[in-house]
Amino acid sequence: MIKDTPNNQELPFIAAVFASLLCITFGANAVAIKISLSGLGPFTTAGIRFSIAALAIFLWGKITRRSFSIKHGQLHQLLIISIFFIIEFFLLYHGLNKTNASRGALIINLQPFFILFLAHFFIPGDRITKKKILGLSMGFAGMVIVFLGKKGVTTDVQVGDFMILTTAFLWACNMTYRKKIIHTFEPFHIVLYPMIFSIPIFFIAGFIWDDQMVAFINTKILISLLYQSLITASFGFVAWNYLLQKYSAVSLHSFIFIMPISGVLLGGLILGEPITINLLLALLLIVSGIVVVSLKTRKYITLFYRGIFR
Repeated sequence: MIKDTPNNQELPFIAAVFASLLCITFGANAVAIKISLSGLGPFTTAGIRFSIAALAIFLWGKITRRSFSIKHGQLHQLLIISIFFIIEFFLLYHGLNKTNASRGALIINLQPFFILFLAHFFIPGDRITKKKILGLSMGFAGMVIVFLGKKGVTTDVQVGDFMILTTAFLWACNMTYRKKIIHTFEPFHIVLYPMIFSIPIFFIAGFIWDDQMVAFINTKILISLLYQSLITASFGFVAWNYLLQKYSAVSLHSFIFIMPISGVLLGGLILGEPITINLLLALLLIVSGIVVVSLKTRKYITLFYRGIFR
């Protein structure tokens, strides 16, 4: 049943554990994408990934007898989400081509801070508080520690940095808009329909911009595509939207700092890279930051009231 009003509950322990596991799988997705790009173009990869995911969600919906119908007036909302989705992806890939991966990972994860401010003004009940600012700052500091000593993380501003920063802001706008309207949808609608809308555009982009749409396909690439499609783009995206429908957008997105750390950890396990003291310290900061954001208190100290600083 679709609810009539938005819900901004803080995450209970079980939901927090589930959100953490989802972010770990999203972090591992970066490794899977890297494997698939060894034989496929980036936009072609996206087209294939979302085609498989859309089919999986459709079959799941049919088997579980979900309703695929949308209400009058919801089509333009889905179109807005789809446009956000496509532009974010385009900017992210082009941005990563014009800067290095480490800088990109840091900049894209400014997104929770953008959500913090957007949610305060556009999502009733999701206010800026001291504990949210402290928790998010701890999480971001943990990420900075991980990438601080990596090669290529320079102080020189690059064109790609602005593209990825724009991606982070648009991603935050998209998530805030989704939170604003998601109570009027079945959460899987907001995953399935934008995917269907974007699939032909990604294939057309692949035909135009990918050096080679398909260079070769082997078992590793097939497994990586199935992971991206079935684990993250279908199950992961739908599950995240169910969490977003019920819980605070800011609290939920504080878990996003886990993603790059899990990517580094899993990449290290797969590629044999060392697990450093910096990484362990970063994990401690991120976990502590999430606890601070999610910790329930009887009274929240709000810093802003409808745009008035206090």
